[in-house]
Amino acid sequence: MISRRAFLASAAATALLPGRAFADSATGVPLHGLSAFGELKYPPGFSHFAYVNADAPKGGVFNFSPPNWFFNQSVLTFNTLNSFVARGEAPPRMEMCFDSLMEEALDEPDAVYGLLAESVTIASDRNSFTFRLRPEARFHDGSPLTAGDAAFTYTLFKKDGHPSFYLPLVQMVEAVALSDAELRLTFSGKQSARTILNVATFPILSRKFFEANPFDSSQIRPVPGSGPYRVGRFSAGQFIEYERVADYWGRDLPVNRGLYNFDRLRIEFYQDRQAAFEAFKKGEILYRQEFTARVWATGYDFPALRDGRVVRREFPSERRPAMQAMALNQRREKFRDPRVRRAIGLCFDFEWTRRNLFYDSYERSQSCFERSDYRADGLPSPAELALLEPWRGRIPDETFGEAVLQPVSNGSGRDRRLLGEASALLAEAGWTRSGGSLANDRGQRLSVELLVDDDTFVRLCSPWVETMKAIGIDAAIRLVDSTQYEARQKIFDFDLVMMALSFTATPTVDDMFNLFHSSAVGVQGSRNYPGTADPAVDALVEAVGPAHDRESLVTAMRALDRLLRARHDWIPCWYAANHRAAFWDMFGFVEPKPDYGFPVEAMWWLDRDRAKAIGKG
Repeated sequence: MISRRAFLASAAATALLPGRAFADSATGVPLHGLSAFGELKYPPGFSHFAYVNADAPKGGVFNFSPPNWFFNQSVLTFNTLNSFVARGEAPPRMEMCFDSLMEEALDEPDAVYGLLAESVTIASDRNSFTFRLRPEARFHDGSPLTAGDAAFTYTLFKKDGHPSFYLPLVQMVEAVALSDAELRLTFSGKQSARTILNVATFPILSRKFFEANPFDSSQIRPVPGSGPYRVGRFSAGQFIEYERVADYWGRDLPVNRGLYNFDRLRIEFYQDRQAAFEAFKKGEILYRQEFTARVWATGYDFPALRDGRVVRREFPSERRPAMQAMALNQRREKFRDPRVRRAIGLCFDFEWTRRNLFYDSYERSQSCFERSDYRADGLPSPAELALLEPWRGRIPDETFGEAVLQPVSNGSGRDRRLLGEASALLAEAGWTRSGGSLANDRGQRLSVELLVDDDTFVRLCSPWVETMKAIGIDAAIRLVDSTQYEARQKIFDFDLVMMALSFTATPTVDDMFNLFHSSAVGVQGSRNYPGTADPAVDALVEAVGPAHDRESLVTAMRALDRLLRARHDWIPCWYAANHRAAFWDMFGFVEPKPDYGFPVEAMWWLDRDRAKAIGKG
């Protein structure tokens, strides 16, 4: 699923065996980094990551609108400063206050390097990993960060953490501090070989703090961290500032050179997108990515942009599989028949929406793994068939043919051919017209409520709702505030809901479990929004784990994609090829951007000459 801290990369090179990949790396020898497949790009002793300016100046305030967020975070409000539990809403970028054992490099698809850990040693059975922590690691209060804190954190996450943490830890047997400097994580042997790449990037918390305070969403006081930033001023639900830690213990590590340059990061919370845009136009917000096609096409015509003080441009998207789709909640009986799910999808006229609402700026998604090699196309390969054949007769026949594609309409908004097909599918599923509405043999009406938290989605989805009504579905949109929206998502209290996310470039079985495996169906806060519970899906998810090279991983992922698309658990929506960004012209950055992340708040810096030239100096 989403990378734990994909927008940050801080790693230290200290140990042995340059260029060894995790898949074939030696056991019993300290390693400075791990990679799922292939060689590590950075050897021991490298000076800095290639995508940063090692001499970037420090200073300034970066007031921005976060384009992505993780765990229990929200960009609309916040009521807790604990970002690592399922309940509550935390502010984005809280994880910048915490260090992890290892961190990702953003110009490699699946490499992690030591941060808190100066090295990791793999046991001969590859089921346990011993991390040697840096003796200089400190929490912000000056107390040492030890293996005891790390062992406590992993045990706590497995018991009470957000699903993004505890699901990958299901196969962890124990986390033990062998000494203040050595941590050993032991797994059952049933884990994926790549699980450690995910687990090693989890934030490490203070044992002392959480032994004295509850690990829940009641915390509105800052949690002691060890990272490059700490919580500064804040007002719950209104704004938060993160202050750069001047005496950050890791500031001189080679991998931190050029990162974390702003003295303060400020996030302001707006319930209304237009209000946030107006704040940007006035220079109160300095950076934003635009996700509304209408605004991108028509709204960027204001004095600061015309006179060059504001830059409007596109940056290439990451080379990561992306997913934006609608989930029909099969925990509700009316959506368990795939014919019903397919019929509802047929009512969405993307071609009309693209032309009239998107200004031709989006493409239609077809896959759960769009923009990647994991998207299935055409007929299944022999290797894919080897995974699918044992399930023939128990999964949809469409799985074995051409990969299922979303229909192309005539763009009228009411394509009679597609609506006729939808009506026929619903009739086959036992839904017939009764007084203008569809009902089953028990007299229950077919209703669909689309849950949203923003007026933008009301505008985008209203034509879809009207089309559903035209064939007898009692369809409606329910607009709720962000707190209610998050709460209803977490407990799966919805008919139809949208999800957008990006996966890591080399997805792990842990990512797939959270989204598609039956074990996540009853886990509140998981991303298995449709309630998918199919033994065949489970088997294909589990096939992702043992993949021993990239070719076998691609095979397993494409087979999974074929089945998910044939089941119609998700209705693919749309995607954009680039980041649409706008910012006040007062920053410096290295180009090209890295392929696997775009953390402007971590990589960019204040260019004082540019700022002075536009009156921001």
